[in-house]
Parts: sequence; structure tokens; C-alpha cells
Amino acid sequence: MKKSLFLLIAILMTNLLFAQTENYKTAIDNFQSNYNAEKYEEIFNTFSSEMKQALPLEQTVEFLKGLKSQVGKIENKEFITYQQETYATYKTKFEKMVLAVNISLDNENLINGLFIKPYEEPTQTTNNTINSLSNYPKEISEIIFSKAKDFPNNTQLSIAIIQNGKTNYYGVIKLNDTIKSIENQTKVFEIGSITKVFTSTVLASLVEEGKIKLTDKINSYYSFPFKDNINLNFIDLANHTSGLPRLPENLDLSNETNPYKSYGKNQIEDYLKNFLKLDNAKTYSYSNLGTGLLGYTLGLTQKMSFQKLLQKKVFDKYKMKNSFISSNNLNDKLIKGQNPNGEITSNWDWDVLFGAGGILSTTEDLVKFAEAQFNPKNKELTLTRSPTSDIDEDMKIGLGWHLLKSKSGKNLVWHNGGTGGYSSSMTLNTNDKTAVIILSNLSAYHPKMRNIDGLCFELINETEK
Repeated sequence: MKKSLFLLIAILMTNLLFAQTENYKTAIDNFQSNYNAEKYEEIFNTFSSEMKQALPLEQTVEFLKGLKSQVGKIENKEFITYQQETYATYKTKFEKMVLAVNISLDNENLINGLFIKPYEEPTQTTNNTINSLSNYPKEISEIIFSKAKDFPNNTQLSIAIIQNGKTNYYGVIKLNDTIKSIENQTKVFEIGSITKVFTSTVLASLVEEGKIKLTDKINSYYSFPFKDNINLNFIDLANHTSGLPRLPENLDLSNETNPYKSYGKNQIEDYLKNFLKLDNAKTYSYSNLGTGLLGYTLGLTQKMSFQKLLQKKVFDKYKMKNSFISSNNLNDKLIKGQNPNGEITSNWDWDVLFGAGGILSTTEDLVKFAEAQFNPKNKELTLTRSPTSDIDEDMKIGLGWHLLKSKSGKNLVWHNGGTGGYSSSMTLNTNDKTAVIILSNLSAYHPKMRNIDGLCFELINETEK
């Protein structure tokens, strides 16, 4: 999820140095007061112009209402630190859970960054990490080290680079403040929201087989009317233009380490009957709910679970023998996920929303999937990469894949993923038949998790030199 975090709102963090601490105290106090009083428009009015564009009023209200229904009012807060000289972090006790509220201000003291996630106690970090990747090409070694040096000890990255008809694997692990090489291309990681690309691939497969159409409504596969007789179709769920919120209102987030486990058939049907509401339909708005509902419905169309359908339509077809729908019984194949402090955390379990982020895989298997994308005769994969809607002037959306330009202006398709214990990123240039795949056990809640995407794009740029 760009991250696939389950409590992400908007991030426009700049590198402005902080003004007086008192400005931040005023901003967070006003946020608490307006939030508790449900004066969401007042919060929106404190945003910078850039922030207002990134998170329009309707989306701001939707998010804050959803947050309030899930975690309640703010009871108290505690200033923790300034992170990377860009934003202030507050340990914030809501009625139902403790979250980190991160806030940044521009030089006019307007909010230009707001990021809310589960709170993790900070740990001491060191800056004396050693680069011990001398067995890798110097350019690759330096790029990897620059992005991975601040990760916790025991973090692993499994990297694949496809170029000139050849795949090179670069496995790394941080041990005792040293970045070392390791063979881990056959090890299993959660891939998070990269799963969404596979969900769209199943959709495209059924479309190419003539079993459904992209514009078909999903309603006919349910035995009850949706709330307010709202109609939803397959394409809008796949490209995040359905108008559905990021998460369902009746999702219980009290289980921070495994948030989707208990959201099953009864819960999704209850949502569709009693909570369903659309905002800004036909406008891009990233939705785990939408893609999860897509996967679940695809299973209904074929009268089987989506997990079984995924196995048949993708894993078996592309010979992905080390891709899984559960972390159970993987034993030594599985690289354990880590929380932001580098401690082992539980894997995420999924039920009906599996299509949003439930797959576990290896870089070796994802290479097979990437290489299949290079075949122009593969109609279903071509369909997933075909533009369906504009996100902004620099990015479009296909079915699952995001479409953008490389540094040198070449066409790329990209998706990333994040769960409580893992972060991932995957980008391809199908014209040049190049790709970079990164799987890691860096928590999506780690402050440096964006380095995974940064590393992915730097490496794909390296293939163009």
C-alpha cells in the first residue's frame, strides 16, 4: 500500500527546518481541540495549499470521521521528538489505542504533512554502519548501503535486477551494524500491496476468457441489495476510482499487529448492507477495501475462494511454486517480519480482504511474474498495464499497476507494499525488459521505510545508464 499502511492519511513532509517549538504545540493543540469537537473543516483550514490539493476537504472529513469511529477521541498527547528535522512526533492516546501523530509545518505555520500510525517506543540508532558488500558491483553496493544503513539490525533485503536477459540477485542483511551479503532469493516475505497487482491479474484473466467484463457491476453476485442501492463495478475497484474509503468503517483496528484477521464474510456483508457510502467516485482514491472487495467478488464469480482462484490463475500459470496465501507451515522458508525497533512481529492473516495485501512470495518467484510482463502476446498482463485513469500529471493508473516515468523519461509500471513487519517495491520497464524487485522485513511503520521505494527507483535508473 505507497504504502500500504492501515492508518495513513497524507504525507507532504518537506525538508524545512523547524520554526519555534511553540508553533508545533499550538498546531497540535488546535488539531486535538477541533478533532474532538468534530470540526473537521477547521482542521482542513489549517492545511497549506499543497496539503489541501493532496487531501481535499471531502477526503479530509472522510478520513477524520473514520479515524474517530475507529479509535475515538484524543485523551492526551506527549511530544516525543523531531524526526529527521522535518516533522514533530506526538505519542497520542486515543480512547481505543495509542497512535503516533506526526505533523510538519511550513514557514507560515500551516500543516503541510500529517501522518498517523501505531505508536512504537523509539530506540537508539547508530550511525557507524559498515559497508561489507565488496562482492557486489561498486555502484550497486553503494546504492544499497546508502538506503539500508539506517535500518535495524537483522533487517534483510532480497533484491532482483533483470537486465539484458539476465537476472542478478543481491541479498543483504544488517548484522552488528554491518551490511553484508546473503543468499535469500528463495526466502519468503510478505509482499503487502503488491498483491493488488495479482488481484487485477486475476480480473484481467477472467475478462480475457470472456467470463466477466470490466464494466460489469459486482452487485449481481450478492444475494442482497447494497445500501442506498449503490452499484459498484470491477474496473473502479481495480483502479481505485470506486469512491470507497481506504478502509471499511466496521473494521476493528484494536488488534494492531494483525488488523485484517477477523474481517470476514459477515463483516463485509454488514458493510455493504449498512455502511456503504461513496465519496468522489471516478476520482482516484487508494482503497484497501476496494481491492479486497474486488478479490472477494472475483471468487464469488467462479464459486470458489479468491485464494484458490489466485492459485489457479496466477501461481500455477506462471510456475510460482514459492508463493503462498498464508505464513502457516513455512518454517525456515519464511523471513520473520520486524516491528520498527527490529523486534520480531506477527505475520498478518487475511480473510475476505486478502486481495488487498495477503500474498507471501520470493524475489525468485516475482522474477517469473516480471518476465511474463515482457511478453507482448500476453493479453491479460498487457490489460493490467493499460491506462484507465489519471492520478495526476505525472502518474496514471492501470488495473493495479501505477504508470509513471523514470528519471530519463522512460515508461515504468510500479507498485509497492507494506505490512506491520515488511516493506516491498517492484518496478518494470516492459519496453527495455528491465525490472527491479525488492522484498524486505523492514516494517512499513519504520521512519525510513520510504528508502525501499527510493532504492527501487535508484536501481531501475542504474539499468538505464
